[in-house]
Amino acid sequence: MSCTIIVGGNFGDEGKGKIVSHVAHTDKPTIISRGGVGPNAGHTVMVGEKKFGVRMCPSGFVYPDARLMIGTGVLVDPRVFFKEVDVLGVDGRVFIDKRCAIIDENHIAEDKSNIHLSQKVGSTGTGCGPANRDRAMRVARLARDLPELSKYLVDVPLEINTALDADENIVLEGTQGFGISLYYGSYPFVTSKDTSASQMAADNGVGPTRIDDVIVVFKAFPTRVGEGPFSTEMSSSQAQDLGIQEFGTVTGRERRIGNWDGEMARYASMINGATQVALTGVDHIDPSCFGATTYSQLTKPVLDFLEQVETDTGCPVSLISTGPEMSQIIDLRSEVV
Repeated sequence: MSCTIIVGGNFGDEGKGKIVSHVAHTDKPTIISRGGVGPNAGHTVMVGEKKFGVRMCPSGFVYPDARLMIGTGVLVDPRVFFKEVDVLGVDGRVFIDKRCAIIDENHIAEDKSNIHLSQKVGSTGTGCGPANRDRAMRVARLARDLPELSKYLVDVPLEINTALDADENIVLEGTQGFGISLYYGSYPFVTSKDTSASQMAADNGVGPTRIDDVIVVFKAFPTRVGEGPFSTEMSSSQAQDLGIQEFGTVTGRERRIGNWDGEMARYASMINGATQVALTGVDHIDPSCFGATTYSQLTKPVLDFLEQVETDTGCPVSLISTGPEMSQIIDLRSEVV
């Protein structure tokens, strides 16, 4: 039995989708379930030449033998959900907890028209903030209230805990990043709930004693979309010199680029209770490492950086991503157990 949580340690967009997909293919979980806010978070997964952007379904969908679940704490937009079920071809193996709150059209309209949310905070306009408010006010509709969702409804905590009792592997997939947690992030430039590992466990109804590993994903050069403080932000010309230009999966907005922030990484690792670190984008430190799949292929600049990351986080770097495609990764987990 193993239950692993994977969360982001920066401001989101750390490459969690790829890490989840890799862990799924190697650990072969029977269930991959996501926590987090809702469709305001996008994960990009590349398999060969195919690029997938997902906002509702777990990014571990690329592992075909797992059942996919959306935990109790997640907001569901039925329009986004049905589109992904069709595009990803996951009908029959994706399920929603019956108690998930629903994002209605009025939530989206309010999110887009509210000046504080749309212009000052930099909301994605997906309706999540207003929907979470209505959930707290006990006026939100739940998934069990929509007949069109009936065939997808299950009790996610019961499914996961039953699987753990049967000694099956489970992956709990986080969304967004530590830096935009409602509690621990750069308030008010944050999302509408906590994004830490503890919240992902709670979103899925898994008690803390059942968690075996917490993998926190960091980017060698962190990015941020929208407003908010970013202490290590570099200029766009500096980012271009490094060959970095990225755009948000949900918003399409250009991402701001920054240098490694050891202080943030240390605090994120502490709050999340990290047991391992996954590091993405090391090919931007040294392009000659692009696509490397073995530790011996890493150069001294990258090895020095890995040492710094381990010092800052107090955790071993067990997964090293060297490119966007799912196979471009170095997995050292067997050496750090």
